[in-house]
Amino acid sequence: MNRRKRPNKKKNAGRKTGKEHKVKQEAHLKDEIRINKFIAHAGFCSRRDADDYIEQGKVYVNDKRVTEHGVKVKKTDTITVDGQQVSLEPFVYILLNKAKDTISTTDDEKDRKTVLDVIEDATGYRVYPVGRLDRDTMGLLLLTNDGDLAHRLMHPSYRVKKVYEVATKVPLTDSQLRELIHGIELEDGPAKPHLVQRSVLDPSVLEITLFEGRNHLVRRMIQYFGTEVVKLKRVRYGGLDDKELRVGRWRYLKQKEINDLRRMVKLQPLDFKKEAL
Repeated sequence: MNRRKRPNKKKNAGRKTGKEHKVKQEAHLKDEIRINKFIAHAGFCSRRDADDYIEQGKVYVNDKRVTEHGVKVKKTDTITVDGQQVSLEPFVYILLNKAKDTISTTDDEKDRKTVLDVIEDATGYRVYPVGRLDRDTMGLLLLTNDGDLAHRLMHPSYRVKKVYEVATKVPLTDSQLRELIHGIELEDGPAKPHLVQRSVLDPSVLEITLFEGRNHLVRRMIQYFGTEVVKLKRVRYGGLDDKELRVGRWRYLKQKEINDLRRMVKLQPLDFKKEAL
């Protein structure tokens, strides 16, 4: 996940806080935990990335540089990563139906609108997009500070299902559709959708289901057949869908949705009954 220094606001200028969708972490963690787990639970990055920061000498505990992965810390310790102090915050999970021309990064050098601008001050806590949708792609994007969940959702080994609605400039023929279903060869290797269905109302509209997350994969698969995508939207992600969520709007995930995602990638569910703020 990309990292951006944003104000740690504890109150939200009149916006709803969605407290029932936040969960304390302290009861889920022991008195002492490994440093990489602490950093991940602080929402800064995944545990694997935390190990990289340690190896690079960019992690400090109480102003002392950490050089070993196995170091354990307490919640009361002062942890700094790459010059930024991190602390345990309640987990927050937001589902955004991204609009076109919105950038899926935490900031943009050209000062274009980002997904964080859309949910500005929504929680008072730092959240980061899980993966990316390119500028011209609409649809579902998860934002969270749960570093372990984000890392696993993006890792190909967990085979998280993503469903895209694709409109092409020229409809694919039946033979091209069969070829796509059986798999094609792109410049970075073979690409085979899990499922492809053509709309019964419009032959130029396809629904493509993927487990992969390579850059511009859907667009490149369509370009392989000599045409181009004119509209692309991710309509399902994992078990989440875009029903009752208009383009450009967001909502907090429900407790069941959060734990369904965690189970999907083999993480323990959270106990909201005890830990909800």
